[in-house]
Amino acid sequence: MYHILICDDEQDIVNALKIYLSSPDFKLFEANTGVQALEVMEREDIHLVLMDIMVPGTDGITAMTQIRTSSNVPVILLTAKSEVDDRVEGLDAGADDYLTKPFAIKELLARIRSMTRRQPELSDSVLKFGNLSLDRSDYELAGPDGSTKLANKEFQIMEMLMTNPGQVISTERFLEKIWGYDTDAEVNVVWVYISTLRKKL
Repeated sequence: MYHILICDDEQDIVNALKIYLSSPDFKLFEANTGVQALEVMEREDIHLVLMDIMVPGTDGITAMTQIRTSSNVPVILLTAKSEVDDRVEGLDAGADDYLTKPFAIKELLARIRSMTRRQPELSDSVLKFGNLSLDRSDYELAGPDGSTKLANKEFQIMEMLMTNPGQVISTERFLEKIWGYDTDAEVNVVWVYISTLRKKL
């Protein structure tokens, strides 16, 4: 069973998501503040977090940053902020995906499906190319100047690049492979992730 934490201070949104995500395959947990979300993360085995940025007290970005200190659980940010700088801030802080409100439930479900079907093959737990190495077990990218943890989709993009050395991979291929064939996401979201990866490299 897949455990999903919904963190949003708008109870109507929480209730709606609980209805849409009602499934024998999902067990849902809820929180209305960043602090509550962190408490749930400590006591439950959560597999995916849906996090609103503008929650009271400890905001979603801060809570996610704290989650990232001990967990690589995928996080999808849900927020009314739609500017490019806001999206980049969220992704740089460790988010795996980003949806602006109001969002289409079909798109959210597609992105959740993408997360749930992602199962890294750990038989070759470390990929190497040139002076770079990518640890599949903890999403750590390492090079001569140090190492950094990658968010879920950053990891998937880097994994595709390192398992296909010397090949040109189109943005459409990234979108199909990582976000899924039925995604409503635009191609430019791939470039947002490529941009964050370039900074980390």
